[in-house]
Amino acid sequence: MSVAGVVRPVRAQELALVADLYLAARRAAGPAMPAGVHSDAEVRAWVGSWDLTDDDVLGFFDASDRLRGFARLAGAHLEALYVDPASQGGGIGGTLLDEAKLLRPGGFDLWVFVANSPAQDFYRRRGLVEVERTDGAGNEERAPDLRMEWRSGRPSA
Repeated sequence: MSVAGVVRPVRAQELALVADLYLAARRAAGPAMPAGVHSDAEVRAWVGSWDLTDDDVLGFFDASDRLRGFARLAGAHLEALYVDPASQGGGIGGTLLDEAKLLRPGGFDLWVFVANSPAQDFYRRRGLVEVERTDGAGNEERAPDLRMEWRSGRPSA
């Protein structure tokens, strides 16, 4: 099932929707995603503080202009890619990742939790490779993670 929609930059007034989607997607990921360490209010304040002039925050909006997914690129780092749990499996994540590749043709990296094998599989199928693995001491959740990267010219599956 493919979800029809459009990818466009998120507007400042839509950051509250982004925060809600972020919270819902993290909760729905269950054991693959360690529990967040910040309250919902802290997450909403953090997302609301994103500088849309420095970062590229892309939203996937359906035909009703409902936010179904988003990706945040900061420099050559994919900070976040989340899809509404009710819309997962419809190609939204792949569409957002393809847009990230277009915006960063020289490549980018990202971090993913070791426990989140579905996300790792998603990224591997789309040409990202693991380049580093840690015990999680450097992240807020203290959960083992790995860094993956995509570089232009590398074949994708």
